[in-house]
Amino acid sequence: MITPLLIIVLVLGIVLYFFLQHPKFGKAPSGERLALIQKSPQFKNGKFENQNFTPELVEGYGYSKVLYDFLIKKVDRKIPSDLIPSVKTNLLALSPEKDALVWFGHSSYFIQLEGKRFLIDPVFSGNVSPVPGTAKAFKGTDIYTVEDLPEIDYLLITHDHYDHLDYETIMQLKPKTRKVICSLGVGSHFEFWGFANENIIEKDWFEKIELDQNLTLYTTPSRHFSGRSFKRCNTLWSSFVLEARDFKMYLGGDSGYDTHFKEIGTQFGPFDIALIDNGQYNPAWKYIHNLPEDVIKAMQDLTAKRVFPVHSSKFSLAPHSWDEPLKKVTELNDLSGNPIPLITPMIGELVELKNEKQPFQQWWKGIK
Repeated sequence: MITPLLIIVLVLGIVLYFFLQHPKFGKAPSGERLALIQKSPQFKNGKFENQNFTPELVEGYGYSKVLYDFLIKKVDRKIPSDLIPSVKTNLLALSPEKDALVWFGHSSYFIQLEGKRFLIDPVFSGNVSPVPGTAKAFKGTDIYTVEDLPEIDYLLITHDHYDHLDYETIMQLKPKTRKVICSLGVGSHFEFWGFANENIIEKDWFEKIELDQNLTLYTTPSRHFSGRSFKRCNTLWSSFVLEARDFKMYLGGDSGYDTHFKEIGTQFGPFDIALIDNGQYNPAWKYIHNLPEDVIKAMQDLTAKRVFPVHSSKFSLAPHSWDEPLKKVTELNDLSGNPIPLITPMIGELVELKNEKQPFQQWWKGIK
């Protein structure tokens, strides 16, 4: 006799199966792509690995406590009650000669450099979870849509987590995107979503891409993980170095602190601007997301002239107040003895890439 509990389990299993068939989950690498992955020095024991041993949780922490803290424990001001302030720059009217950056919150931003347009890890759907409505953007942060963007020369994807690779946004971007540059294996998702293979550039760490005579992109390590379903680390995670004739940027992606920052700083630095992961952190998972004190060490390792702390101010994915990342990194930088200028624009505010004197307000002050 089939018990009611068994019926419930069967129904839930069927629902989960069909839910996982949604194209937003992408497609795991296979065929020639998988064969290429298996030749990567980063691919070991059937999955990608970081340069140094990286457990998912710090020693002394258990999954039950971490889950409790995330789902149950009350965190003061985890989600802002006020509207997040923003400025809407007209990107369609931006002169191609203007070297600029516009941040869309979290880790999404637009760069225009040497006449080329870059879009990094865009998320415009208002949600960063495969389950609708469970990780919504803060009020006031979703002021841009894909319609507000010009044609994109290079869409850069650091890794395939939902807060960096957003299916709805990517599908809307398809007619506006000339080339996709992504970490090894991530191209499988794009091919599955209908992007032409000749427009997808997949790279391992420490590879060089000559974009034109004025611009070069290098793929560099980060300390993180990947995965859009139950299987983890079947695609690679990366950071990027974007180099012009007289200007150099570090585009960090998600990362915990490790020796790669010093390695990248030594090989490619100094950097005019470094964008570094600062937010959605927890001491329990500091190996995969920088704590604010790690950001200070990373920006020194990278020999950065200016630093833009990102990965905050739009989504709540960790048990800290929404404005803690910006508050803490600013305080720690001031106390460091050798503070590095921080770039802290409002969402949508135009950052002049080559203007080292451009002032920025601590816009988060007074926001509840």
